[in-house]
Amino acid sequence: MLGAREIVKEAESLPVEERAFIIDLLLRTLNSPEQEVDQKWIKLAKQRLNEIRSGQITAIPGDEVFAEIRERFDW
Repeated sequence: MLGAREIVKEAESLPVEERAFIIDLLLRTLNSPEQEVDQKWIKLAKQRLNEIRSGQITAIPGDEVFAEIRERFDW
């Protein structure tokens, strides 16, 4: 049986989508999802996507967001 470090090392070679899927599954073992909360997040995510696609809002690149966070919190 593989230990945690070996599992992580093995998982690091997977595509990002598969790693995210594994992380989600593991997190669900710690915190059972609440259907009502999940549905609200799904609704909000769809709303935001529609706003971006329609041009109502403009997305900010992640590197800019993280740079602002680092600057704001002197990180």
